[in-house]
Amino acid sequence: MKVTSTVKKILSSYDSENYGVKTNLSRILMQGKLAGTGRLIILPVDQGFEHGPDRSFAVNTPAYDPLYHCQLAIDAGLSAYAAPLGMLQAGVESFYGQIPTILKINSSNTLAQSMDQAVTGSVDDAIKMGCSAIGFTIYPGSDHNFDLMEEFRELSKEAKDKGLAVVLWAYARGKEISKQGETAMNIISYAAHMSALLGANIIKVKLPTDFIEDDPTKVAFEKKLIEIGSLKDRVAHIKKVAFAGKRIVVFSGGDTKDDNALMDEIKAIHHGGGNGSIIGRNCFQRKREDSLKLLNQMIDIYKSK
Repeated sequence: MKVTSTVKKILSSYDSENYGVKTNLSRILMQGKLAGTGRLIILPVDQGFEHGPDRSFAVNTPAYDPLYHCQLAIDAGLSAYAAPLGMLQAGVESFYGQIPTILKINSSNTLAQSMDQAVTGSVDDAIKMGCSAIGFTIYPGSDHNFDLMEEFRELSKEAKDKGLAVVLWAYARGKEISKQGETAMNIISYAAHMSALLGANIIKVKLPTDFIEDDPTKVAFEKKLIEIGSLKDRVAHIKKVAFAGKRIVVFSGGDTKDDNALMDEIKAIHHGGGNGSIIGRNCFQRKREDSLKLLNQMIDIYKSK
């Protein structure tokens, strides 16, 4: 595997990581149609856990099949495929070695009211399946925030010691954060920086809006010290808080939306210097041919000047 100068530059900011971690990061960054560009698209399919299978897959019934998703990621030329234990186990015999995989190691569900996640897989599970990374979710702002961070600390250390990279989903929510505040600029900024401080190799956050949550973190924004007028500006600031751009940041695709709205978001991520997208529902809730077309359009944007 030849590593481009762009990828080498990104990995140079991870000089404290061992060679196993950096090799697995390079596998993700050198995979698929965006290989070597420093941009990436990851297909995550943990929505069956998080939202329920019928809410997630009934709109496109082939998506009930675990094999459907990994094949979609491979055929689209994506950077990696992320899923919980059972879904990866169902496809590992068919797809091992064809695309880097990420074991989503903790999960929640909408049947519970608690803003918490259960650990549903192990680092050893990830190694046995040949994964390049583990994925973990924290909820900054929830009553379980500190427990989740401590769980992440232990699992992250184990994963890195065994040569796996670590992807951190940081979704701010809790009783003190409004629904609108979950994508507020000041809250997303805080969550992204917290993720970098926790040692995440790849940070996943939602795209921030220009809303400012009524919170102590809003002061710098009230003083207009930070430009947030456009989505491009907001993406650029999220990269800045991730150690001045030294950490890989990918943005959630969010709720299903039409193609034009999604492309506008991708252009903003691209021109704002974001590393790419981790996009699930906007892929697998479309028919396969529509999804492949959509993903190819996204790839073309990320490859453009």
